[in-house]
Amino acid sequence: AVQQRPSAACLKSNYIELPPPSSKCSSAQSIINGLNVLCGVGILTTCFGIKQAGWLSLLLLPLLGACSCYTGLLLKRCIDSSPTIETYPDIGRAAFGTPGRIFVSVVLYLELYACCVEYITLLGDSLSSVFPSAHLAFTGIYLNSHNLFAISMALAILPSVWLRNLSLLSYLSAGGVVATITVVVCLFWVGIGDGVGFHPSGSALNLTHLPLALGLYGYCFSGHSVFPNIYSSMKERSQFPFVLVFCFIVVTIVYSGVAATGFLMFGESTMSQFTLNMPQQYVPSKIAIWMTIVNPYTKYALTMTPVALSIEEALPKMMRNYVAGMCVRTALVLSTVVVALSFPYFALVMALLGSVFTMLVALILPCACYLSIKRDLVPLWEVVLCITIILIGFGCACVGSYTSINQMIGGS
Repeated sequence: AVQQRPSAACLKSNYIELPPPSSKCSSAQSIINGLNVLCGVGILTTCFGIKQAGWLSLLLLPLLGACSCYTGLLLKRCIDSSPTIETYPDIGRAAFGTPGRIFVSVVLYLELYACCVEYITLLGDSLSSVFPSAHLAFTGIYLNSHNLFAISMALAILPSVWLRNLSLLSYLSAGGVVATITVVVCLFWVGIGDGVGFHPSGSALNLTHLPLALGLYGYCFSGHSVFPNIYSSMKERSQFPFVLVFCFIVVTIVYSGVAATGFLMFGESTMSQFTLNMPQQYVPSKIAIWMTIVNPYTKYALTMTPVALSIEEALPKMMRNYVAGMCVRTALVLSTVVVALSFPYFALVMALLGSVFTMLVALILPCACYLSIKRDLVPLWEVVLCITIILIGFGCACVGSYTSINQMIGGS
C-alpha cells in the first residue's frame, strides 16, 4: 500500500478518530486542526448573545477562552503522566478507572449527537430563509419550509452516513476554517460595502438572560474532546502550549469581533443566526448563507460516525454486519430529525449544549481528572484554581441548562 503523506493525514478532521493518526503533524498543521475544531457554527450566535445579555456579556468570551485554554493544558499534563494515555476517554480511565472512561465516552457521544441535531436545525433555518415560500401538502400532512428542508437535507445526508470510508468527507470538513472565514468576510462586506452600516444600540447588561449568553459563548470553545488527539499527533509536542494559546487567542478575537459587528449592524432585530439577518439581495449574503449550508452538510457524517460505531460495537456479534450498521445509522439520522423538529430553537439548544457539555468537557472534567491523576504533585494554588473552575463550571451548567430548558418549554 502507498504510505500516506503526513501533510495529507494531518489535515484530515481528527475529531472522529479515537486513536491519533500514525502520521505526525507539524505545528502549523496542528494550528489548522485546532482552528477547524474551534471555529464552528457557534460563531453564528455570538451577536445574539449580546442581544440577550448586553454588551458587558462580551467579557465572558475572553474569560471562558482563558479558562478553556488552561484546562486544555491540563489535558496535556494528564497525557504526559502515562504513555498509555492518548485520548480523552483514556484520561477518564486513568483518573477514575473504567467508570470514568465510560462516563467521558458517553458525554462525548451525547455532545456529538446533539451537534448533529444542531446541524439539522441550521440547515432547515438557512434553506428556509432562501426559499421561504417552499412547502409540502400531501394527504393531510403539511410541512412548512423549515420542516421540509430539515427532512429533505437529512435524507440527502443519509447516504454519506452509510459510508465506511470517510476520507473524502474528512478533507471537505477540513475546509471548515475556510467556510468560517468566508462567512465572517461576508458579514463585514455587507456592513461596510453594501450600505447596511453600524448602529450602536443595546443595553449594558441584562442579568436575566446572562445564563443564556454564557451557554452560547461556552459552546464556542467546545473543542476539548479533540485536543488530546491533536497533541498526540504532533511531531514536536513541546509546541502544543503555543499551538493551543495561539488558537484560543485567534478564535476569541474573531468571536468577539463578529459578535460586536453583527449586533452593531442588526441591533435588537438580531436573530439566532446573524446570516438570517443579512439582506438577501446582496451577493455576500447569498454566499454566507450557502457557506452555512455546506459546512454542516460536510461535517454531519463525520460527527455522527463515532456515535454509530459505539452502538454497532455494542450489538451482539451475529448482528455486526453492514445491513445492521445501515439500520443503526439510518435510525440515528431520523432521530436527529425528530429531535430537531421537536425543539427548533437553534440558539436555545446551542446554549443548552454550551451550558451542559462544554462546561463538563472543557472545564469540569479536565480539572477533576488532573487533580485525580496528579494528586499530591499539584501545588496548593493550582488545587484551589481547579476547584474554583469546577465549582464555576458546575454552577454555570445548572443555571444555564435551567434557563435554556425553561425558555424552550415556554416556546421562546
